[in-house]
Amino acid sequence: MLSRSMSGFPKAPGFDHTVPFLREGYAFVSRRCDRLQSDGFHARLMLRPVVCLRGPAAAELVYSGERVTRVGAMPVSAVKLLQDFRSVQMLDDERHRARKAMFVRVCSVHEARRLADTMAGEWRSYFAGRTQPVVLLDAANAILTRTTLCWLGIDPDAADAPSRCREMSAMVDSVAVIGPRQWRAQYLRHRAERWAESVIRQRRGAHGASDETPIDVIASQRGDGRDLLDPAVAAVELLNIVRPTVAASRFIVFTAMALHEHPIWRERFASGDDSHLEAFVTEVRRLAPFFPVIGGRARFAFDWRGHRFAAGDWMLLDLYGTDRDERSWPAAEVFRPERFADRRPGLYEFVPQGAGVTEETHRCPGASIVTEIMMTAARLLTRGMTYELPKQDLSVDLSRMPARPQSGFIMNNVRMIG
Repeated sequence: MLSRSMSGFPKAPGFDHTVPFLREGYAFVSRRCDRLQSDGFHARLMLRPVVCLRGPAAAELVYSGERVTRVGAMPVSAVKLLQDFRSVQMLDDERHRARKAMFVRVCSVHEARRLADTMAGEWRSYFAGRTQPVVLLDAANAILTRTTLCWLGIDPDAADAPSRCREMSAMVDSVAVIGPRQWRAQYLRHRAERWAESVIRQRRGAHGASDETPIDVIASQRGDGRDLLDPAVAAVELLNIVRPTVAASRFIVFTAMALHEHPIWRERFASGDDSHLEAFVTEVRRLAPFFPVIGGRARFAFDWRGHRFAAGDWMLLDLYGTDRDERSWPAAEVFRPERFADRRPGLYEFVPQGAGVTEETHRCPGASIVTEIMMTAARLLTRGMTYELPKQDLSVDLSRMPARPQSGFIMNNVRMIG
């Protein structure tokens, strides 16, 4: 493989690569990087030229914010379904940092632990008395929806938590599809926005501009002119907290998968030994197929590693492949939590939810929330309950984005302990 200081990028064989990308999914970029012996290559997706990149240096380029913007970097359908054009993800420089500060505050370590404690209670309530088989992915979606609403300071019953769960799940599950599933998800997105805006308006009417709970922090957020954010914009940002937290259901399922596939860790945690629990869930996050790529566009013309980017040039960073880069992670495909026992992941090497300094870049501020959710789920799965796994298809299709075990992880004879 060429060194990280290679010059220029080769062109991937073929005229347009949309079909191969959809067919190969998470593996698309890394396979071509390996074949071309390069950390970048030229391709076409939807007939549009794009430079596909992987590795820590590319992550630093895409996430630094100095030369690359998120604006115009992803398909319109994906942006509308997920972040929305009015969200923090569509801002740069000081406007981005000011809005991002709200998310950093809401997603602090203290708040992450409070959310995880809430989840433990919702988990026990959900599974108590269950007699039928349970699909863990569906259960986790429902549990995390109620958990997130409670944690924010919203009554989950008054908010119609089952409807909110359907909306958040559809947004995540349909982002990379076309046709009726995408259309339904877009409809549910609009419905969720109407609900979120009503919550913001009600909160402002009841509390004014206070900051008592996370929902109050969002409702009292001010924009560029120091006026309160438009209710529709605040609603978008509310969804940008609820949706990704519910999306952590996939990380819960991959945690359960890892415990099933590596019983030595299950036995360790079941005994009460949590000394490597955070390292365990960090390794799950590194290997689990979450979102495959993230897009960027050059803000102006610049040279990088022998390649000339013109203003507006499109690029895709391979998140999945960067987390499996052998140069950063020896024996990268091997599940080895011990690698994190005495190592803090690098800002641009470990990128399941983005790269860089959280406060300054587009890195997801919810990493501490996901970590706490996964650790709590691991404790519950190993010493808070018993269950059996029937015969099922636990294979993971990497062409499905975001990925999941085919069966969703079916559990039989679930019994809570204590």
